[in-house]
Amino acid sequence: MDKNIVSRDGTRIAHESAGRGSVVVLVSGAMSTGATVAPLAAPLSERFRVVVYDRRGRGASGDTAPYAVEREVEDLAALIEAVGGQASLYGVSSGGALALRAAASGLPVRHVAVYETPYAMSEEDLRERARYTERLTEALGEGRRGDAVELFLRLTGLSEAVIESAHQSPLWAGMESIAPSLAHDDAVMGDGGVPVKLLASVPVPVLSIAGDASPAWMREAARTIADTVPHGTCRTLAGQTHMVEPDVLAPVLAEFFAR
Repeated sequence: MDKNIVSRDGTRIAHESAGRGSVVVLVSGAMSTGATVAPLAAPLSERFRVVVYDRRGRGASGDTAPYAVEREVEDLAALIEAVGGQASLYGVSSGGALALRAAASGLPVRHVAVYETPYAMSEEDLRERARYTERLTEALGEGRRGDAVELFLRLTGLSEAVIESAHQSPLWAGMESIAPSLAHDDAVMGDGGVPVKLLASVPVPVLSIAGDASPAWMREAARTIADTVPHGTCRTLAGQTHMVEPDVLAPVLAEFFAR
């Protein structure tokens, strides 16, 4: 990230941009930095000015205690002001929940597109989210970053064998380094349920996307978002999972953001 803006509370937010045209800001999800969504910037930058940033508490951005979701909305407000005063937002996973919150708060946003925002679709899922929040808070409070990462990976449905393999990966140290930001994403998701009142207050067009190779509950969550916002559309991408291919997603986003 080669540029910085300063958010309202003094936190440094690192970002970079590519391309020309109307602005699109890419909002990453949990356990990720701006680099995670950067591959999507390349195809989109052919038609738009695409901004990639490190959310607070990860990458080259700072983090100022105490954390609150409102501070992340202020980060987006400062970023949008710095790049022209208006933008469309794309958020993946919990980043989608943050993008929707930002639009609902009245930021100068033209469109919001989200990919597989993981709102819970059952009472059991809500109970699982509550258990996750309790255990995550305990692990991070005791400085057990590795345990926090494992809790998150289990929440995503990974098997113990896959988690053990990840633990042996050279990427594990990087995952532990941004583990405290898992609390940020947990706060963004609230209790994990669909925030009906908030979604109903989003004033701009929303495109909610899921992959048809993802679990059925993720597709249900995507449809629920589209049905709850005042101006929503749902799309399903053939052959895609939660790790969506940028070259498949980009044309769908470009069509939506060009409206």
